[in-house]
Amino acid sequence: MIELTTVADDEAVLHDGERVLRHNGLEPDTGYTLDGVDLRTLPRPPGERLATIATVNDVHFGETECGVLEGLEVGPILTSEPGEPPYPETMNRGAIDEIRALGPDLVVAKGDLTTHGTVEEYRMFLELYGTAFGERLLHVRGNHDGYFGETFASQAPIEITLPGVRVAVLDTVIPRQTTGQLTAEQVEWLDELAARSDRPVLVFGHHHVWSPESRNRAETYFGIRPDDSERLVEVFARRPALVGYFAGHTHRNRVRRFAATGDVPWVEVACVKDYPGAWAEYRVFEGGILQVHRRISSPDALGWTERCRVLFGGLYPLYAFGEIADRCFPVWPR
Repeated sequence: MIELTTVADDEAVLHDGERVLRHNGLEPDTGYTLDGVDLRTLPRPPGERLATIATVNDVHFGETECGVLEGLEVGPILTSEPGEPPYPETMNRGAIDEIRALGPDLVVAKGDLTTHGTVEEYRMFLELYGTAFGERLLHVRGNHDGYFGETFASQAPIEITLPGVRVAVLDTVIPRQTTGQLTAEQVEWLDELAARSDRPVLVFGHHHVWSPESRNRAETYFGIRPDDSERLVEVFARRPALVGYFAGHTHRNRVRRFAATGDVPWVEVACVKDYPGAWAEYRVFEGGILQVHRRISSPDALGWTERCRVLFGGLYPLYAFGEIADRCFPVWPR
């Protein structure tokens, strides 16, 4: 079955199993039928293109079994075949090659750099990503990185200024826990940054936010705790420079919007290490920003992620892939 994976302002990418169907040179905001699939390219924000950012998350160096979810034994559990490289290495090398070809101004790795939170796994991450991108690489920890008390990748909050955009990276980890947090100091830091910013701010962190419209306020929420999420949403509501929050953690592509923040996207991007095998590109224009989802498409990466379709009783693609509007969309100034 042919699937529409990516639309941008000038291209579309479809996948037919392990076959990649690329269409370049398209017109923005235009309807097409390509390979039997109806689609519409993204509108191109006005003005000059100023910068490009790439992000990855949930790269999970050190993982050897895919499909393990504590408390849920649905199966199957997949591993690399004898003689194959570890699948996190396959997937991350594929992502790095594609991002390097893009030549972004900044690469943000937003958490779960490791599986068991060991220094050796972190060194594996740095060996590949640090070597590839050097000073262009920003990275922050996820819950896996803090499970056993190590403190690497905990330098956030971090601020980077690029032409047309400011990047804010938050640390959402509670050491030794899956649940996320946002400290009062980081909320105040972001509030001050947004108040003085002369350009849109993209905010990145590992954990996704709890919805302020939810009736369930469990302190063990899988993402950022409800109280902390509410404080973050409140900052976004009063600071129009903040135009989007971008997380990982859930291993899915999803966008939510809340009444308090209007069209601001609250985004989750699928993982690198298994289906669909994702990273995200951000095209910064004078008049807006585009998120462009990328499925890692080297032959060995596609071979692995196609195997992963059977995870969680075959339901994983329905959960992880999302709709095209969850993957590719404009982010407009407020």
